[in-house]
Amino acid sequence: MSKVSIIGAGAWGTALACISRRANHEVILWALEDEVVHSINAEKGNPMYLPGVSLDKGIVATGDISEAIAQSQVVFSVVPSQFFRSVAEKIALNIDPGTPLVICSKGIEVETGALMTEIAGEIIQKNPVLVLSGPSFAHETIAGSPTAVALAGTNLKDAEIITSLIGTSRFRPYPMDDRIGAEVGGAAKNVLAIACGIVVGREMGDNTRAALITRGLFEMAMLGVAKGAKARTFMGLSGLGDLTLTCNGLNSRNMSLGVELGKGNPLADILANRNSIAEGVETARGIVALARKLNVELPIMEGVYRILHLQADITQAIDNLLDRPFTPEFKGLD
Repeated sequence: MSKVSIIGAGAWGTALACISRRANHEVILWALEDEVVHSINAEKGNPMYLPGVSLDKGIVATGDISEAIAQSQVVFSVVPSQFFRSVAEKIALNIDPGTPLVICSKGIEVETGALMTEIAGEIIQKNPVLVLSGPSFAHETIAGSPTAVALAGTNLKDAEIITSLIGTSRFRPYPMDDRIGAEVGGAAKNVLAIACGIVVGREMGDNTRAALITRGLFEMAMLGVAKGAKARTFMGLSGLGDLTLTCNGLNSRNMSLGVELGKGNPLADILANRNSIAEGVETARGIVALARKLNVELPIMEGVYRILHLQADITQAIDNLLDRPFTPEFKGLD
């Protein structure tokens, strides 16, 4: 039995704790909130982030990050992307040299435009850093629905080691070697899910949603390739797979936020009524900044950014997209 550390006790962090426990590991889950620590340890549940789910008695929570990480065989970081840098600094002080760190956050740092692996590279320099990403709603994963994800390392060997540690018949990681692609896919799909939600909220139809998903996938690939990713990655689990799930399920925090926007509800009111984070809201800033830096045109994601942060009129933003000139479908990606 190995010790697995999960840093971040939101819905997906809690799901990863359940996955690791089912793989017969000792699991310790770090939570920021004292009430979450108490709920997990005393009541074997996490009603704040994952209501209605009973947790195995072998899952232990702590508010002490050094306790969580000490002598662990692998550390999963599942904190919101905009907080990853500060948490990574704490991880660096406690993680043993050589222990793999698996990043499960899906976003781009707003202030710097950095990917999470780039932040980790600045701060945590004696450990393999991998990325776990793919189509995976927490509730369904915990319920035992067969789930497949991409597990990206700088080499396949590192990813295969983690796969053998946490993989089960119902949770299937697929090792791959494109961390940049996995990260860009995971970040971009959240922004595109908000766009799809707006389409649903506006009752624009399935044709429109299909067009948006497909052209959004193109934008995702364009940005990823410009950043150094492999184009094929976006046809896989961390690209098309995650995008398809997030843009078709109202369990998606980002898509459901977009639906409310599409119905005319103000962003501030939507956010005020939630205790979970829709990563796409802040990631839209980082995506657009990175795209401008790389000179990549992302009309859909730029439109989402303008709606969220520049108070652009949704009807006008949609009209701007539909008034764009006709171009070859794969222009720039051939």
